[in-house]
Amino acid sequence: MSAFSEDQPAAVRTGEEINLTALNDWLEKNEIPVDPIQSQQQFPGGYSNLTYLLSSSKGEFILRRPPYGAAIKSAHDMGREFKVISLLRPHYKQVPRPVTYCEDSEIIGAPFYIMERLHGIILRPNSPGLQSMPPTQMKEISEALVDNLVRLHQLDIHSTGLDQLGKPEGYIRRQVEGWTKRYQAAETDRIPQMNELIEWLASNIPAEEAPSFLHNDYKYDNVVLNPDKLTEIVGVLDWEMSTVGDPRMDLGASLAYWVEAHEGNLARVFNISWLPGNLTRREVVVRYEQQSGNTIKNIEFFYAFGLFKNAVIAQQIYARWKQGHSKDARFGSLIHVIRDLAVRGIKAIDNGV
Repeated sequence: MSAFSEDQPAAVRTGEEINLTALNDWLEKNEIPVDPIQSQQQFPGGYSNLTYLLSSSKGEFILRRPPYGAAIKSAHDMGREFKVISLLRPHYKQVPRPVTYCEDSEIIGAPFYIMERLHGIILRPNSPGLQSMPPTQMKEISEALVDNLVRLHQLDIHSTGLDQLGKPEGYIRRQVEGWTKRYQAAETDRIPQMNELIEWLASNIPAEEAPSFLHNDYKYDNVVLNPDKLTEIVGVLDWEMSTVGDPRMDLGASLAYWVEAHEGNLARVFNISWLPGNLTRREVVVRYEQQSGNTIKNIEFFYAFGLFKNAVIAQQIYARWKQGHSKDARFGSLIHVIRDLAVRGIKAIDNGV
């Protein structure tokens, strides 16, 4: 049995409680196969959509809803996220079983969806005992992470219906332009490196390759591991940014989280890739190439874009916090993360992964 324990929910943050009476009335009215919810808790981790544990007399469920103050519908589209897991479930069992979706904001204050709770281990930087993990085991887990990403990219987007999730033609350019606009709309502080990244990315968009299904936020703390065999992935979470497009965009997004030991303490709070035994970013690319049979071209672009996108996401969250829309104290320190990501993005242009 693993020495690690499952993520534990905490009390719901003040002001973010769900009206269980309204929720239960809606579930009963729509004949959703969920027994009346008796209690609610909130998972304190994560920086985007809010995640709640709902408990009934016969089981546990997960409810997801957008964060308070969010104005970017495409980034917090509950119906779309529910559609993603509904399409995936028949072809990829590591996705939670979807239960129901509600688009009516009047029920609990925002659209939401409910899914089954997956049980397993999520490795986070603050997981007790993590730093004593043998490097050999950490290496195997990091390899499993890469192999599973390849597996996702090898899903047939046409036979699965996943191709309806997006328009792959022109995907890279749309992403660069879209995330640039998001940053400019949420900008609070002048960060020269962010503007440098914007100019370089717009001027260096590579030719597109055959489209794949993309998770777009694939990293350690979105992966659920078997407690009895940590090298086995039993679940993948947070499908809110999934789409179809060039698979190198997904690889770049993962590399942007893949901090190495020599890169300082600030970014370590977002991943465990710096622990001994992990593949390096370069080794991640090599492993991906070996498992997929594809040579990855222009990886510095996709890595730099991944860092830029993470900085924009952090900027959006920081802006909401600064405007008083979020009560989560962690968000106030994100300005330092944004600056760090921007500097790393500029370095990626010159040095690659």
